[in-house]
Order: sequence, then C-alpha cells, then structure tokens
Amino acid sequence: MQRQLLFIDRVSAFVGRFFSWSIVGLTLLISWEVFSRYVLNTPHPWVLDVQIMLYGILFMMAGAYTLAQGGHVRGDVLYGFFSPRTQAVIDLVLYVAFFLPGIFALTYAGWIYANESLAIREQTFSPDPLPLYPFKFVIPVAGFFLLVQGIVEILRCVICLRDGAWPSRVADVEEVDVEKLKEMVKVKDEDIAQLDQYVVKQETRP
Repeated sequence: MQRQLLFIDRVSAFVGRFFSWSIVGLTLLISWEVFSRYVLNTPHPWVLDVQIMLYGILFMMAGAYTLAQGGHVRGDVLYGFFSPRTQAVIDLVLYVAFFLPGIFALTYAGWIYANESLAIREQTFSPDPLPLYPFKFVIPVAGFFLLVQGIVEILRCVICLRDGAWPSRVADVEEVDVEKLKEMVKVKDEDIAQLDQYVVKQETRP
C-alpha cells in the first residue's frame, strides 16, 4: 500500500514541477510585453489573456502537488498539539465531508464547462481573440489529479488510525529552517552579532 501511495505522490510532484515552468514563460512574456509596449510602442492586446491563462494553469495544476506536500492552509494553532490519531480523525472527517464532494463537483462541472466551450469554439474578448476552450480543459484535469491525491490522503488517515503514526510521503523542497541551518554550519548567535557589528562599523566609517 505504501508503495502505491508514494507513487501517486511522485506523479503529483511531477505534474506540479512540470507546470511550474509556466512561471518562466509568464515572466518572459510579461518582460517582452513591457519592452514592446513602452520602448517599441507596440502593445499586444492578446498578451493579457495569455498571462491570465498561464497563471491559471500554474495555480490549478499545482493543487495536487501542494496537497501531496501538505502545503495547503490548515489551522495549525491547535491541530499541531493533537496526537496523530486525533489529527487523522479530523482530516478524515474534513476530507469526506468537504473535500471529496467539492473536488468531485469541480471535476464533473469543469468537464461539462470545458466541453460546452469546445462546442462553440469559445474565444477571448480581446481585439485579437484567442481560443479559450483548450484552457478550460485544465479545470477537469486539475480536478482529477487533486481528487486522486485526495484519495491518497484519505488512505493515509486510515493507516494513521490503524498504526498510530503518519505514513511517510515523498519529500521535496522545503522552507529553510534557520535554526537547523545554524546547527549544520556550526554558526552561533554570538558570531552573527559580531558580524552585524562589523558591518555597522564599516558602513559608518567615513
């Protein structure tokens, strides 16, 4: 079972990393449009639509990856003090009562929404219209990956209830823990304070 759960984690991580490259395209596109608009005086009306589409793809397709990494917003003020089994009960109830119905509705309605857009060959409303229907198929695709990852998280809750401990998950890039970093490089707070004083002296020296 654990092997299958980790496999889904890896798939979600791959999808998230793959579509994260859209931020590079978005950055290049905006930079080019700023140059084109303010230096060459040739703005392109369709660029705004592409920016919105790229950001939407980035946001939607990162959902399953974020869930696999436990990165979605939660109320950790009290949750972190509970035992793993109590945490699993809370998560299981919330997943079944809210997550599954919501994501299933998103996926189902998104599929209908995208197909209706395809049927009329929907386009954007800019002076230079672009096809909009391919982008709308991102909604059910993102919903599907999120739904599969959500089922994995439900199974993790069940395993935690059985074993009393959370099963492992695929680790990825994490936020830097400053205190752990200090321990790794053997830097003390006194050393940092001395360095700060030295920098201040150098800045105030005429």
